[in-house]
Amino acid sequence: MSLLLPWSQAVLTVRPDFMLLVLIFWLIRAPNLCNVGTAWMLGLWLDLVAGTVFGQYALAYTVTAFFAVTYQRRLVLFTGMQQLLYVFSLLLISQLMLLIVNTFAGGHFIGWLYFIPSLTGVLLWFVAVALGLNTGGRKS
Repeated sequence: MSLLLPWSQAVLTVRPDFMLLVLIFWLIRAPNLCNVGTAWMLGLWLDLVAGTVFGQYALAYTVTAFFAVTYQRRLVLFTGMQQLLYVFSLLLISQLMLLIVNTFAGGHFIGWLYFIPSLTGVLLWFVAVALGLNTGGRKS
């Protein structure tokens, strides 16, 4: 994925998964248009583009989409902070799935810095909601 972005390595380590954030938004807002199959296809596309272990993003996005769709109807009852925790847990699920696949493929765990994209992703989600993005939750 680093081939597609002309950023330095330091920025790439903190970069959130933009594709996953957009996918989570559409899974929450329109689950009849964007579903687990869409997540799988986007994951396969990202695997091909990034040149990573084939299927790792497809698996991570599919599992994340499953949890996003499972609790989607309850999201309207969530406050803003609960929704942030929900999105953070979805981002962590994706990161953990990628970590598991990479570990089985022979990669090594680089430490807790591996999970920084989940933190920056939830911060980006917070900024988007603060600027007026309607995610369907209750106003706190």
